[in-house]
Amino acid sequence: MTTKSAFTEEEWVRVVRAPLVAGMAVSLADPGGPIEATKESVASLKSATNPPSREQLLAEVALEVQSMAQERRNPLGGFKLAKDRPPREQVFEELQATHRIVAAKATPEELAAFGTWLVAAAQSAADAAKEGGFMGIGAQRVSEGERDMLEQIQALATADAPAGGDRGDEPPA
Repeated sequence: MTTKSAFTEEEWVRVVRAPLVAGMAVSLADPGGPIEATKESVASLKSATNPPSREQLLAEVALEVQSMAQERRNPLGGFKLAKDRPPREQVFEELQATHRIVAAKATPEELAAFGTWLVAAAQSAADAAKEGGFMGIGAQRVSEGERDMLEQIQALATADAPAGGDRGDEPPA
């Protein structure tokens, strides 16, 4: 059973924001207007406070996100996108690094549950608002860009733990 105490403070911050970053990845895959962004953000937050299973690690992360939201603290605080690189790449790299951190600390079952949660958060964001079209006519529930990002997150979530005890402190190769 993996708990908050298994992580450094910096690692824990990354683990806590991961479900929201997964939702952000989908939003950035096919940016819409402010209404779509709000719907996707709310769906990501809801998913981040309701993990799909009862592992201790997921419960502690969800409680932390819920506490931050109640205190009006941004669970994404400290996560900044550089202007000189595509946001989509940066968000996915953050998910990869977090996956490595969890893989190094958690059991294989907890890692699988965490990955399932990231996919669920991303799917919630994708399903939250229609994309494209004009005034809702011809819009799609999940756009091609969002589907591509969902597939990438799914592949990451089901990847085996990295060899060599990589804790995710280094940027991905």
